[in-house]
Parts: sequence; C-alpha cells; structure tokens
Amino acid sequence: MSNPDLYPLRLQRKLDRRLWGGQRLAAWLDLPRPWPPDLAESWQVYADNAISNGPWAGESLAALCQRLGAEILGTRSMPRYGHDFPLLAKFLDANARLSVQVHPDDAYAHRVEAHTGFHGKTEAWYIIEAQPGAHLIYGLNQSCDRRQFAQAVADGTLENLLNILPVQAGDVVYVPAGTLHAINEGIMLFEIQQTSDLTYRVYDYNRCDAQGRLRELHLQKALDVIDYNPPRLGKIPTLVLEPGRELLVACPYFAMERWQLMQARELRRSAESFDIWTVLDGEACVGDEPLRRGESLLAPAALPASTLDPDPAATLLRCYVPDLDRELIPALQRAGHTSRQIANTVLR
Repeated sequence: MSNPDLYPLRLQRKLDRRLWGGQRLAAWLDLPRPWPPDLAESWQVYADNAISNGPWAGESLAALCQRLGAEILGTRSMPRYGHDFPLLAKFLDANARLSVQVHPDDAYAHRVEAHTGFHGKTEAWYIIEAQPGAHLIYGLNQSCDRRQFAQAVADGTLENLLNILPVQAGDVVYVPAGTLHAINEGIMLFEIQQTSDLTYRVYDYNRCDAQGRLRELHLQKALDVIDYNPPRLGKIPTLVLEPGRELLVACPYFAMERWQLMQARELRRSAESFDIWTVLDGEACVGDEPLRRGESLLAPAALPASTLDPDPAATLLRCYVPDLDRELIPALQRAGHTSRQIANTVLR
C-alpha cells in the first residue's frame, strides 16, 4: 500500500579519495572546482548518507529505515537483513590499478566480522568508460588450493595465477563473494553491491600509503574465503525485458536494469522493494525530482505511483531487490528468452 507522505529521496553523495583515484570522476559528475587529484569513489546511495530534500532533509537513510521499515525497504530484504538498508550504489574511477582483493559472503561476515556490522559483499559492475586495452583481474586462470595460493603470494608469482578479463564501455561483470578481483587503470564504472565495506587485500604491488608505509594486507582472512577454481562467469549478457528496458544482471541480493527513454513512462510501484535510479546520460525527472548525469535517487517501496520523464532522452540504471522466481524469471520467459539465456544473466 502506498504512503502519500513518502517522496523520492535525494541523498548527499559521499566522496572518497584513494591513492588510485584521479580527476576523471569529478569531471564526469560535474563537481565544483577545485577537483581533488585522487577522487576514487562517489557513494551515491548508502545507509549513512543524509537525505538532502523534503521534510526528512538532514536525517540519514539508515535512521529513516529504522523508523519506517518496509515503507522504505519493501518486504523482500527484511527477512534477511531486517531494517538495514541492504545495498550500496557507487561510482568508481580507477586512475591506477586497485589492489588484488576478495570479499567474504554473509556467513563468513556474520561469523568472523560481526563486530563491524557489515554483511557479505557480492557486487556487479557496469563499465561506463574504458580506455583502449583496459582490463580487470577476475578470478584465477587455473585451479589451486590454499597452500599453493599462499605460496604464490609468498614467492611473488601470484600474477601468474590471475585471470585477465578485457572490458569496454557497456560491459557488465558480476563479482560474487569469494571471487578474487581487481579493477585496473583506465576504467570508470557504476557498482551495485551488498552494503558492506569488508575487503581483504591480497596483493598490492608493494605500494605505500600517504605515510610511506606498505599498505596492509589481509591474507589469512582472504585465504579463508577465496574461490580457488576459475570463474564460470565473465561478462554477463544483457536480456531485453521490453522495448527500452534491459536486464543487465540479477542475483538474490540485487537486480540491475538499463532503461533507455525517449518518452515519459509510468512507474508501477511494488511494495516489495525500493528502486535506486541513476542517470548515466541525459536528464530525467523521477516524479517531480529532476536528475542529471551522475545523480541518483531512491524511490521508497511505498511511494505512490509516479512517472519517469526524460528531457528529451535519457539512459538510467535501475537497481532493486528482486524476486527471481515469482517475478523476474517469468517476465524474461514472457519476453521470449530461453532457460539457458536466463541462467546466464539471473545468477544464484
């Protein structure tokens, strides 16, 4: 049931500087100058971000979720995560290569990292820009075991085990928890992930932090969670749901769609999940809220029906918590996709 007091929520983005950041993201987001030399990430929708519009301006998204529960979150994520906002949407710019790293799943995070309050971290990337020759590290290129992997780290031959995945703009990559990975230089992307900042750094090319110290590694925890087999996935094929609407990837934690709009569309609301809308190109209004390139908005689950209106055309990403079996897979079947095609994009 909709709540007439709810409205689309704009959030104050969190800008994060890292040694591998640059200035490309600041330019793409059209941030005011002067730009920092090392802007790495913009956390667009995150539990700790403050609301910047309407009656709840200044309140954190986390606090609003605690108070309103399913009216913001919907009913799908609450059995798993209660009143926690379950997703983090961000932009990321790799001016230099990131460390080789891995993330834990929910079971490990809740058992070993319970003091952090974080869940596991499965994520997916939509590549916005990629320089010629850009590539990712994505899993291993051969099977090994814990001892062999640790030995490769110790003797400096780990790079021989790493699988290289070339990417270009428009590619979608799914990174389940346990997948060893790194974003290398020349790539700017949008990331949707479980709400977690648990990262186990395995290898960092002997780089030092701002104080001249070697960056900390987390090898023992990484060894606990790494998938030691080559990944069965690579780039995820896109499936058309209806004209102008494509499914990029879906898993139990999130779904990501690309909407390419040339005219206004009515948004049919579901009380089962919120929507995160992010503009990649052009401008659009979600209800009465205008969005430019690089801006995001959260539509609460109990928001009354509204429209999505491009000006005059726009490309947006929509992220939400899906019901794979009752809604998403049947919709893909109605669109004419085979079971094999669906299994390559809807991932368990």
